[in-house]
Amino acid sequence: MEQSMQVAGHLYMQTNGVKNEVVHFTRGADGTLTEVERVSTGGAGSGLFKPISGQESAPNAFEGAGSVIVSADRRFLFTTNGGDNSVSSFAVGEDGKLSLLDVKRTGNIVAGRSGTAKSLAFAPESGTLFVLHSFGPDHVRLMSVDAEGRLSARPEGYTVNTPDKTLRVSTMAVLSPDGKFLVVGTTFDEPAKANPDGSPILWADQPDGSKKSVASNAPDPDGIVVFPVQSDGSLGEGMFQDGGGGSPFYPAFLHHRPDHLVIGYAVADGIALATLNERGEIGTGPVVKIDTSAGLPSELCWLAVSPDDKWVFATNFGYSDISTFRIDGDVVSVVHDSACPKVPGDGTFRALNGTVSSGPSDNWLSPDGTHLYQIYANASALVGYAVQTDGSLSEVTRAEIPYNSPQGLAGF
Repeated sequence: MEQSMQVAGHLYMQTNGVKNEVVHFTRGADGTLTEVERVSTGGAGSGLFKPISGQESAPNAFEGAGSVIVSADRRFLFTTNGGDNSVSSFAVGEDGKLSLLDVKRTGNIVAGRSGTAKSLAFAPESGTLFVLHSFGPDHVRLMSVDAEGRLSARPEGYTVNTPDKTLRVSTMAVLSPDGKFLVVGTTFDEPAKANPDGSPILWADQPDGSKKSVASNAPDPDGIVVFPVQSDGSLGEGMFQDGGGGSPFYPAFLHHRPDHLVIGYAVADGIALATLNERGEIGTGPVVKIDTSAGLPSELCWLAVSPDDKWVFATNFGYSDISTFRIDGDVVSVVHDSACPKVPGDGTFRALNGTVSSGPSDNWLSPDGTHLYQIYANASALVGYAVQTDGSLSEVTRAEIPYNSPQGLAGF
């Protein structure tokens, strides 16, 4: 059988190298990955440096998700370049190969060693690309995309800061299925400081001598920000709402109930089923937690929802594995605290809970729901799993990727 007949789809990841590249893999029908090409973005990533915490070398540089996206019509691929706060656009060929079309700065100044452009959402109706940055005050910047995929930065900027929280750290931005709202998750109310071993500290000293959690929405109920989207792509005033638990990191909408979404919590150690009404108001159900006997928090951050809305696969950054949840109507339950064996790193990186971790970050589920792909950056590995009928995961492929820096997964 010819190679072209064996290809079931394509998968893309950015290296986030100082000279950033997008790595293009083909996916076989059995889930196996084959690297096809590495294409320069024309922009800069942060490399091994992690600007979110100031660590010299650590996975998940910007603590976000959605840094590589493919347009719904599969014509374009967009990626952030966090190092210089720029975005690159590519044409996607019929064979999945990429051709660089444009690269433009978002408008946010790079004040230190690296910028923090991190997450993308695209509204094709208005040709608007929403670019989220870890640090503000202009966390959300807009770019226009013309019919040929060329980019132009727009002057608008929007914040997730509040009057008393001026250093908040956002995580990802996602459009509601009807395109009427941009939902932004957060993780910290101020950047976490580092311990001597480089691991972040979750508590900040207060003037009265007490300590307060720097995790967002813990307990102040303002961790999710919902922006109304206007017809020209500009945003209305942000609505600061209760995210339901500590560090509401990852909002993911269901496929068949577009007014429902699941939220993954980096500090609350679980997921919750939530609703978004026509006024942009979010209502969250209870947080369903995994077993955290290995240490708190698990840093459960990245989610993938199966095409039938039955399974939710959640990546545990601190535990080096993936948990599986099941949705039955409005009831969420844990099916597998650990759906796959832990993938060890090189032993140099410790998560918030103090455990040695391989720092798994972005994941991506194939459109037919049969294979899940997971970045383990500290292990220099991109691992592919076959999804079993009970929601467990069985490894079927592994590709070598750059050490610590890679982020973002998208495909078709």
